[in-house]
Amino acid sequence: MEPDQEKEGTLILFLTRTENTEALAKIIHDQVGGTLVELELENPYPEDYQSIVEQVDLENETGFLPALKTRVDSMENYATVFVGFPTWDMQLPPPMKSFLNHYNLSGKTIIPFNTNGGYGVGSGFETVKELCPNSTVLEGYSTTGGSERDGILFVMEGEKREQTEAEVKEWLQKIIN
Repeated sequence: MEPDQEKEGTLILFLTRTENTEALAKIIHDQVGGTLVELELENPYPEDYQSIVEQVDLENETGFLPALKTRVDSMENYATVFVGFPTWDMQLPPPMKSFLNHYNLSGKTIIPFNTNGGYGVGSGFETVKELCPNSTVLEGYSTTGGSERDGILFVMEGEKREQTEAEVKEWLQKIIN
């Protein structure tokens, strides 16, 4: 699909902390067009890395779904929904679980994408499938982003960005065409 061909009915929703998933969402947007939306919380996570790790661990253990600030008012207008997220605790982050639980995505095509600290997507893509049982969930894309615990934050620039752009183009051609 050419970058200048705006595909109607496409939502690209992403959760980001160190801006790597946002950069990946923009790379996808450059390829497919659509509406780009950042998933934000009513009560943002702490800035401190260890504090967020502890909070996310607790949320995952208890099944807590944080309230979302982001609203998608016209979900019925989207046939395709890309959902992008970092791997947290080797799982789908609680805010993305909130989104997928809140909206009726039945009949839609869901396309997950992910950034991670080098350990992979964990159970994230499988959880997307579980939370979207009446949707068509296509093959996801995952790439290594930063490793916040090691002090490596934003990495989607230069050679890494070029490599990711090429991989994304190939992935999209494989799953969409």
